[in-house]
Amino acid sequence: MLSGIARAIFGSQNDRIIRRMQKHIDAINNFEIVIASLSDEALQEKTAFFRRRLAAGETVDNLMEEAFAVVRESSKRVLGQRHFDVQILGGIFLHQGRITEIKTGEGKTLVATLPVYLNALLAAGVHVVTVNDYLAKRDAAWMGRVYNFLGLTVGCIVHDLEDSERKAAYACDITYGTNNEFGFDYLRDNMKFRLEDMTQRDFHYALVDEVDSILIDEARTPLIISGPAEDNLQLYSQINELILYLEDDHYEKDEKHRTIILNDEGVDKIELLLVDAGIIRVGALYDVQNISLVHHINQALRAHKLFSRDTDYIVKNNRVVIIDEFTGRAMDGRRYSDGLHQALEAKEGVAIQNENQTLASITFQNYFRLYPRLAGMTGTAMTEASEFREIYQLEVVEIPTNAPVVRIDEDDEVYRTIKEKYEAVVKTIEEYRNRGRPVLVGTISIENSESVSKILKQRKIPHKVLNARFHEEESHIIAQAGRPGSVTIATNMAGRGTDIQLGGNIEMCLIQALEGVHDEGARLQIVDKVTAEVEADKNKALAAGGLCVIATERHESRRIDNQLRGRSGRQGDPGRSKFFLSLEDDLMRIFGSELIDGMLKKFGLQEGEAIVHPWINKALAKAQHKVEARNFEIRKQLLKFDDVMNDQRKIIYEQRREIMRLPDVHELVTEMRKEAIDDIVTQAIEEGSYSHQWDLEWLNDQIVNLLALNLPLHEWAKEEFITKQDILERVYKFSNLHMSEKDINLGSKLMRMAEKQLLLHKLDQLWKDHLLSLDYLRQGINLRAYAQRDPLNEYKREAFCLFEKMLADLRTSVTCTIAHLEIPTQSLDNIAIINAGKTANNRIINNQLINGQANSSVREDGYGVVSLTDLRKTTLLPQLPIDRTISGLNKLAVWNNTQRNARCPCGSGKKYKHCHGRFK
Repeated sequence: MLSGIARAIFGSQNDRIIRRMQKHIDAINNFEIVIASLSDEALQEKTAFFRRRLAAGETVDNLMEEAFAVVRESSKRVLGQRHFDVQILGGIFLHQGRITEIKTGEGKTLVATLPVYLNALLAAGVHVVTVNDYLAKRDAAWMGRVYNFLGLTVGCIVHDLEDSERKAAYACDITYGTNNEFGFDYLRDNMKFRLEDMTQRDFHYALVDEVDSILIDEARTPLIISGPAEDNLQLYSQINELILYLEDDHYEKDEKHRTIILNDEGVDKIELLLVDAGIIRVGALYDVQNISLVHHINQALRAHKLFSRDTDYIVKNNRVVIIDEFTGRAMDGRRYSDGLHQALEAKEGVAIQNENQTLASITFQNYFRLYPRLAGMTGTAMTEASEFREIYQLEVVEIPTNAPVVRIDEDDEVYRTIKEKYEAVVKTIEEYRNRGRPVLVGTISIENSESVSKILKQRKIPHKVLNARFHEEESHIIAQAGRPGSVTIATNMAGRGTDIQLGGNIEMCLIQALEGVHDEGARLQIVDKVTAEVEADKNKALAAGGLCVIATERHESRRIDNQLRGRSGRQGDPGRSKFFLSLEDDLMRIFGSELIDGMLKKFGLQEGEAIVHPWINKALAKAQHKVEARNFEIRKQLLKFDDVMNDQRKIIYEQRREIMRLPDVHELVTEMRKEAIDDIVTQAIEEGSYSHQWDLEWLNDQIVNLLALNLPLHEWAKEEFITKQDILERVYKFSNLHMSEKDINLGSKLMRMAEKQLLLHKLDQLWKDHLLSLDYLRQGINLRAYAQRDPLNEYKREAFCLFEKMLADLRTSVTCTIAHLEIPTQSLDNIAIINAGKTANNRIINNQLINGQANSSVREDGYGVVSLTDLRKTTLLPQLPIDRTISGLNKLAVWNNTQRNARCPCGSGKKYKHCHGRFK
């Protein structure tokens, strides 16, 4: 009560934050008078003027007010749109690195031009992130007119661009693209072999549109670049057939947490089926030799009992395509991991593709935290303000609407059955359509949207359906959803990017009407006619009461419901929204429908009747809040685990780039060889031990394998007063001598390139294996909780050990490969050096280097590696810089292990032991 009184007197915290910005808005409005008097040429010259001021030491904050006034005037002249004061307010907060909640229809796209232009003046690259390619292309072209007018360059990143095109787009002052493309380009860049092949620049400022969708909804799904892994695809089909024999009493399903597990009866049943099918021949299901079957069975069970066709995925062109649960869009190219996608493919009878092994991955949470400056905007963010603050350190500010919202949000109507609910929905649609009101029907799945469509077809009510099946028609369907009497069924409305304007979207109408018309006179007539029709239709829709939003179900996230509601009542238009629910809906069924059902029966609710009360709304809001809180905890926990890998990934990627900047890695490889020698000598010779206690046989084998040397260790051990340090120094000496001879034989340039490419190749291979090890570790680490151990701490400890092991393996592997690398002198003129591949598929060079002839010559540039002294010091990587690209070395001649008494491959005619194999 006291807090309510205080808010009434002093305003909310959000109100106070907004009031503090009024001085900036006043200053921008004062600049507007002067800026409006400038000619186009003088206005365009402002960009160079601002950049000169920045070069002189001023900051972008100093320029903000005048720069915003310049953008406002440019938009007026180029687009015919002037920023409202509330849009200027949103631009200020976005420049400050906050998240702004700007209601649907308030012009977020135009707001973005203000902070984007200001930060692009630094020429460091500004990224504008959207949720799909259509919006990226549209906004880059649409808002790009303003930027181009002011002398800035604009690029757009979409699917299927070549690397050269991507690099050119990233080199622009402003780059539009989707969150997926930006993230994958980051991963791909860190799999390249030369700095000049990388497409992205250093991160500067990112503005994320539909920020809640990208940073909240998609935060649980990491971006993964993968390669094929060997697997038994036939087993998925075999297990899929057996799952069909399981009944409800064979498993326990928790729909709240989306988990399912076989009970004891289910295990007995599946074991019998596996034996009958000949899949299990020895032992029981959970015996060690059969444990891999458990994975296949669990995934098949999830595919059949937790994932529904047309809700979680669709089958399109003989492929299983994931449906985004928040936007309803088909996510082509995305696949469920850990064999789940293969289980779904087996379930649907489509071609089963190989399981993949992770080569590189990152979550959106960790990707966007790479940007020094990050901001975002959306129509619904306040409900997730605490998560934005805790995970991203971003504050959320609610921007007032330009005109008061007059939409009427009615209380929910709750029916006992889905049939009754749909009857009420269709009746309401008919009623509003007959009045000439446009109607938007919101569903949360394709299945529901098609159920409503089927009923409307039976009633012969014309309508349009927007879901993942009709993704290509999206913008046209949404643009015309505001026409009088129109009925549009849509599966989720987040991030559609096109306003529903009463009377129809005049731009879309003109695009369709003018298609194929080239005569200028005819085009003008069509423009006049269409404009008049749209204006007349708008007046009809306004008179009928504006857009009516009818929702057929509550989403588990309040934001999604609010986004649907927000489609009505834009810019002060009238409107209405109402939710129709049933006790058979998922949210109602999972969260206490039995209690409500009993209460409704007690009240004597008859078939076809609904209960309507504000308390129902509050109860549902509480249920949604519980789901949101649970999902937040899941995302937070996943982030904690991913942060462990992220720390290692940043070290690998940062130091890898440093490696590529070096002309050669000889100093690094030498240091790695020294450490590898230290390791094996220390294992064979304990500190303070006597020579007769040394494990010389093992040490000799290790030296032969690691360094390609056969040293007289036993003779050295017989010397009086011989010490471990003496052994180390002699092994160092002969190892260095051996490598010096290689330099002479092969040539320094070739050796430097070989060292660099082998280092990168080995690092890539070991990093890939390390990611696989972390995947396996992550899958089973929660079982440690049964031993009263914290799974997160256990994961951190073991991941650190695995990382250290990877570095040790890298030292050993690089040292061993280079030590055994030999090229006959007569073949040096014919060695083919092929430049690095541009994609992940070209990353791995042949492990077995063979003799080859080609006409290409050794390049003197582009070696790209880093010096040991230049590397950042880190406890994880004490003396090791690292790189993840692979340049070329596809055909190098190699000596196999030459026998001591064989002729030396150098061509001298001497025995190897008297020539290059001679000890000195």
